[in-house]
Amino acid sequence: MSLLFKNLRIHQIFGANTDVGKTILTTALVRASATLKNEVFYLKPISTGAIQDADDEHVMRHSSTFKDRIHAHCLYRFHVPVSPHLAAQLAAGDESQKIVSDNTFINSISSYVQRCASSANGPAHMYVETAGGVHSPTLSGVTQLDCYRPLFLPTILIGDSRLGGISATISAYESLLLRGYIVDAILLFREDYYRNSEFLTPYFAERGIKVTAIDAPPPKASDASENFASTERYYESLDILPTVLDLNTRHTQRLAELASMPRRSLDAFWWPFVQHGLVKGEKDVTVIDSASSDFFSVYDAQTPPEISSLKPQLDGSASWWTQAFGHAHPALTLAAARASGRYGHVMFPQATHAPALQLAERLLDGPGKGWASRVFFSDDGSTGMEIALKMALRAFSVREGLGGKERKNLGVLGLKGSYHGDTIGAMDACAEEGVYTCEWHNAKGYWLDPPTISIQQGRPVITLPPALATSEALFEPAESDSESWVYDVTGRMGTPLAEIYHGYISRTLEGLKSARGVPRLAALVLEPLVMGAGGMIFVDPLFQRVLVDVVRERDPASPDTPGSWRGLPVIYDEVFVGLYRLGMQSTIPLLGAAPDISVNAKILTGGLVPLAATLASDSIFRAFYSTEKAEALLHGHSYTAHALGCEVANETMSLIEKEARSEAWLAAQARWEAPSTPSSVWSFWDPDFVRAVSHLDTVAEVMALGTVLSIKVKDSQGGYVSHSAQTLLHSIKECSDGSLPSEAPQFSVHFRTLGNVAYFMTSLNTAPETIRLLENKIWNALGTDTSNKT
Repeated sequence: MSLLFKNLRIHQIFGANTDVGKTILTTALVRASATLKNEVFYLKPISTGAIQDADDEHVMRHSSTFKDRIHAHCLYRFHVPVSPHLAAQLAAGDESQKIVSDNTFINSISSYVQRCASSANGPAHMYVETAGGVHSPTLSGVTQLDCYRPLFLPTILIGDSRLGGISATISAYESLLLRGYIVDAILLFREDYYRNSEFLTPYFAERGIKVTAIDAPPPKASDASENFASTERYYESLDILPTVLDLNTRHTQRLAELASMPRRSLDAFWWPFVQHGLVKGEKDVTVIDSASSDFFSVYDAQTPPEISSLKPQLDGSASWWTQAFGHAHPALTLAAARASGRYGHVMFPQATHAPALQLAERLLDGPGKGWASRVFFSDDGSTGMEIALKMALRAFSVREGLGGKERKNLGVLGLKGSYHGDTIGAMDACAEEGVYTCEWHNAKGYWLDPPTISIQQGRPVITLPPALATSEALFEPAESDSESWVYDVTGRMGTPLAEIYHGYISRTLEGLKSARGVPRLAALVLEPLVMGAGGMIFVDPLFQRVLVDVVRERDPASPDTPGSWRGLPVIYDEVFVGLYRLGMQSTIPLLGAAPDISVNAKILTGGLVPLAATLASDSIFRAFYSTEKAEALLHGHSYTAHALGCEVANETMSLIEKEARSEAWLAAQARWEAPSTPSSVWSFWDPDFVRAVSHLDTVAEVMALGTVLSIKVKDSQGGYVSHSAQTLLHSIKECSDGSLPSEAPQFSVHFRTLGNVAYFMTSLNTAPETIRLLENKIWNALGTDTSNKT
């Protein structure tokens, strides 16, 4: 949605307050631009009050000398002289009027700007003047700063020259800054008594912004013709051309910077998870100029001058699974600023601060409710898992009375395809066969090949590994038309398949006691329901529940103290799946078995800042409890319990609580016929779409839970190194691929694949209409006419 043209330099005019002279100074800018023989466009998106007092009318009245070059327009005009949101409400009282949504409003501005760019004869300038102050409401009631943010137009701030204007101007600037706006210039009237410009000029010079003080206009004359003449003389006396030239320079510099970034990036970066030998050149580098909601704004150097060089690109993987409420959410940004201003970063050992304490208590009352007693904070999911492993191995060693070399030869029990992060310890908790490896990787443990769940040919299917596939009848659940049946773990306990799982796991664990090359198992480590990085592997939850039960049954010597871990300490890696990524706060209610340790990250801070939390039961905590310092958990990070991260996490959890009651969530749950219970399964993706895709000849299987959609492409090679999914879905990287209706917003999709598995992920508040458009693009890319998707 962001707009940046080579032939049209655009600036948006914000006011530090109402009645600070926005229209007067904007008119001066329009006239100065016209003196350069540029075509000039002036847009007033919203106007309230009498037509003769309208700002666009004022611009045209005082541009008669350049009338062949200046075009003024207003999109939404209301005749009652009140705030735009009130004017819209009053107009909506007439049945012929409806309050315009923010999306419609922004799309109207975008369309008009693009028409101006297309019609411009050569280089042109454009000024978009807002109404009132930076936080004055728009038609919907949302403040202007938030409403206009998707357009991301560079800004001119009109400062306040009156009493209190220094504070108002700086506050307005900081409000713009907190939302990421680029402030190119500050203009205000020169005032000889308060002399605000004298203070503001050096203040903003330190911040790289030039302040220009302009003589104030003469008092309004009672006679209309006399007033017009004096105002014309005023405009003719102003020398604002240097400001216009500086704006031109900044526009040119921004374009040059964007154009240079691909080459400079190729020369500077070592990207994660990228084989640089496959990067063909600058065209393979995605230049992200800004991000808002679910969209990146990416630079395209190949666009002609009259087309915006910035294109909307849907963040189809929720930025590596972190986004909860889209990019640049103002509430999260303000939370970070709030904590930064209050704390910065403070050391945490044997200390406390409100954001950390509040977050710990929320986590213990949320995903840790009923089983966890402590929260250990760290930086990210991988380090959170390192801490979980340290906790589990120590707890096992203490209970078993191990010491010395015995403690060094411990391993974990897990599932093939699991992944717990890229730090060495987390890597060692995964099987050697994965591609996430390095020279020091030393897989320590044993990994079972799990049964998986997928939708094939419109029906949920349980695929058993070779060691378990003893009967064709076991490949499909008895109620094969119901995805919810597969996830009804309690209802499936005691079934023949559960007994087979139990026997298989018990025999395997018994055999491991005498197996060579397998270390002593000291913990069970699981990614509940979905193993993400391993290829979006949807594991049969019944198998995971039975696995937990068998592990805990196999230790009759464990104490009977309520809450004590039994068999092996059980770790749930909920870094990816937790906090509603799969439509549920935690996988624990669905599995019906609580862990002894769990880890949350990713969505915890809404994708704004890194933070992880490792939750532990009291029995795990007690393994470290002593009067000896050496027996403590001697693990920590410089940014442990980072106040910014904790405050943002608290805000994220508050937003999630509100979103969980939203109409969009309730409608999605209704489509999947899922009651709103902690263990219900549902998805934001349309069930008819998911089942239809599963019938396609190019598709092996599909799965959807919560925000996640996974499509496995048929490929004889398969595996992580395959390019089949990337190749098949390549067309969705194009902005206009013919898959969307002509009236729908056009966008490309940024997505990543795991070999022959393509996955897509929404935020928790992605608009349903955006998801439907993305479904159309995916459907079209898979090579089938959309008319067959029923």
